[in-house]
Amino acid sequence: MAEQTVQPEIPAGSPTPVAEPVSKADSAVVRDALGVGIAVGLSGFAFGVTSAGSGLTLLQTCALSLLVFTGASQFALVGALAAGGNPLTAAAGAFFLGVRNSFYGLRLSQLLALPRFVRPFAAHWVIDETTAVALAQPTRRSARLGFTVTGLTLYVLWNLTTLLGALGAEALGNTDAWGLDAAGPAVFLALLAPMLRTATERSVASLAVLLGLGFLPVLPAGVPVLVAALAAPAVLWLKGRGADGKVRADEAKAGRTKGEGR
Repeated sequence: MAEQTVQPEIPAGSPTPVAEPVSKADSAVVRDALGVGIAVGLSGFAFGVTSAGSGLTLLQTCALSLLVFTGASQFALVGALAAGGNPLTAAAGAFFLGVRNSFYGLRLSQLLALPRFVRPFAAHWVIDETTAVALAQPTRRSARLGFTVTGLTLYVLWNLTTLLGALGAEALGNTDAWGLDAAGPAVFLALLAPMLRTATERSVASLAVLLGLGFLPVLPAGVPVLVAALAAPAVLWLKGRGADGKVRADEAKAGRTKGEGR
C-alpha cells in the first residue's frame, strides 16, 4: 500500500505561510548552462580567424580572449582595426560596448551574493551569457551553479577556439570571403532580442541600429558605435518629455473641469 503524506494542520489565526521559490534540479541547470556555453564558445573560432585576418598576431589575439573576454567588444575592436580605423577609436568603441557588463555586475552581485575573495575572479565572467543564465534561475543556489558552469565552459572553450581559429586563419585564405566576422554580432543579437520586452527597450535598440548604420558610410571605423550609444539617453529624454507633457495636459484638464464645476 502506498504511503500517504499527511499535511500538517495550520492552527486558526496563524499567518499564511509564504510560498518559497520552486528549486530547479541541478542537472537541468547544468544542462542549460552547458548548452549556452558550448553554443557561444564555438564562435571563438570565428573571432580567432577574424582577428588574425585583421593583422593581429597570435599572441595579441589570444590575449584579447584571455583578458578581455567579452565577445561583442572583441569583434568590435578587430572589426574596426580591419577597416583601417584608428586604434584608439577602435578601443573606445570596444570599451563602451563592454560597459554594459558593469550594470550586469550590479544585478548579479545582489543575486549571487558571493564571498568577497571570490568576487574579483567572478567579475571576469560577468558577460551576456552568464548573466542570462543566472537571471533565469529561481533560487540563489541554482543561479550560482548556472553562472559558474556557463562561465567556466564558455571561458575554456572560447579561448581554445580562439587559438584554433587564429592558427587556422592562414589555411582559410581570404577570411573576409567566409563572413565569419558576422558570427559574434549575430550571437550577441540572438541573446539580446528576447530581452527587449518593453516599448522603450525596443525603441532604444531600433534607434541604435539606425544611428550605427546611418553613420557607417561617413564616419571612421569605430565611431558609429559611439554614436549609436546615444540612442539610450535620446529615447529616455523623449520619453521624459512625453511624460511631462501628459502630466501638464492632465493638470490643465483637471483645472478646466474644476472651473466648469463652479
